[in-house]
Amino acid sequence: MTTDPPPVKPETPEGPATGRARRAFRRWRRTRPFWAALWTGTGGFVILFLPLAPLGKILQVGVGGIAGMAGGVLLMAMALLILLLPGQRHTAGVIAVIAGVASFPLSNLGGLFVGMFLSVLGGSMAFAWLPEKPAKRRRPFARTAPAAEGSGPA
Repeated sequence: MTTDPPPVKPETPEGPATGRARRAFRRWRRTRPFWAALWTGTGGFVILFLPLAPLGKILQVGVGGIAGMAGGVLLMAMALLILLLPGQRHTAGVIAVIAGVASFPLSNLGGLFVGMFLSVLGGSMAFAWLPEKPAKRRRPFARTAPAAEGSGPA
């Protein structure tokens, strides 16, 4: 009978502090709708920076440039709200979807459809996100119902 040596962990370039920071970030990220905030913020970024141009050009564009900037700023603010206050995710998600859809007629077809799509995706994900339920704890001294006499197999 032969025994194989235990598997050796591969060396990683990360030090112990980096690995600890990654685990802490991962634990924090799982307690909130991280991906919803990321997609909403990215959509707001696209909507904000596509019409962004020198001030003379924005004044010539008019409402489209101003609405694009306002919509992008609003979407990025909703992304921060989703990320930092997960309890407000429903309100922020609805506002993000409305702002994303409103960007279609107001700002370069919603950031050439990309910003609109990402904003609606992120807002929908934020609205649908549910926090993880804590694991059920076993009670060590839980009472169980005693078996009735004669009810078992004979």
